[in-house]
Amino acid sequence: MKRPIPPRERGAALLAVLLLVAVTGAIAAAAMEGLRLSRAVAANAAALDQARAFADGAEQLALLAIDDQIARSPGLTNLDGGWNGAVRQLTMPNDATVQLRVRDGGNCFNVNSVVEGEQQSALIRRPSGVAEFMGLMMAVGAGEADARRIAEAAADWVDTDSVPGPGGAEDEAYADAPQPYRTANNFFAEPGELRALVGMTPELYRRLSPYLCALPISDLAPINLNTLTPDQAPLLAMLAPGQLSLEKARGLIAGRPSGGWGSQVEFWRLDAMHGLAVPLDIQLQPQLRTRWFALDLSVRVGESEYDETALADARLQPSHIVWRRWSG
Repeated sequence: MKRPIPPRERGAALLAVLLLVAVTGAIAAAAMEGLRLSRAVAANAAALDQARAFADGAEQLALLAIDDQIARSPGLTNLDGGWNGAVRQLTMPNDATVQLRVRDGGNCFNVNSVVEGEQQSALIRRPSGVAEFMGLMMAVGAGEADARRIAEAAADWVDTDSVPGPGGAEDEAYADAPQPYRTANNFFAEPGELRALVGMTPELYRRLSPYLCALPISDLAPINLNTLTPDQAPLLAMLAPGQLSLEKARGLIAGRPSGGWGSQVEFWRLDAMHGLAVPLDIQLQPQLRTRWFALDLSVRVGESEYDETALADARLQPSHIVWRRWSG
């Protein structure tokens, strides 16, 4: 026969039961939250894998289109067909979509052209690349002194020695920063690294960024005269700093023949270009065929969206992707 619980102990027993229920409930809630989080992580991983697969397919489609375009006109790339910057939407299985934009990836200032040489060997300052970078900064409103300082700092950032160039900056210029760092002594991986340079400001970088790229070579960017748009006039003005104004550069692009210029000689013989003092390597920089193509992809899978930028090398066929970056 059970002994009756004394009245004074009933409250303690009830409290113990309630405490046990609360602890059990907390454990169950934590387990359910962990399960929910695990399911969300697994779903995101699956969606990311699916998005990357769709992006790979869209990349291959874009490369085939690029090679087909080059095969039709191997010596000339112009704006016919409206391909440059046009957004195309591709429908994928399971209601997924890919938005793809192909644009001329060589119409830019290659930040790695402030030096010359190969990554595997010595990289040394390229005077014409430094001057061109100065010209671009001055075209977007920077003062000459600031532009020179930043351009020289960019060359010192990339070159493989530790000796500051004229007006440049090596490791000691960054040693006293709140968070000290060193120069890379290697190529810029992306233009955003310029923000670490001595003298670079957020406002100047914002104005420069539409015209910058980081090609995986130290060559001057092969600017295609036939695909430049009027808003890219600074890329023409930088070829002859202080000699070719933005207004003249815009006028040259606006007055381009409908099918594009047929030769580099034809371009340099224009009245606006006649008599300009331009180094030989910069005279050879403007091209008639696009050699680098930039791809911008936005992939939507369910409620998830992922963005990719990629660079295609079309110097030799078949074209191929040299780098890609994801965000999402």
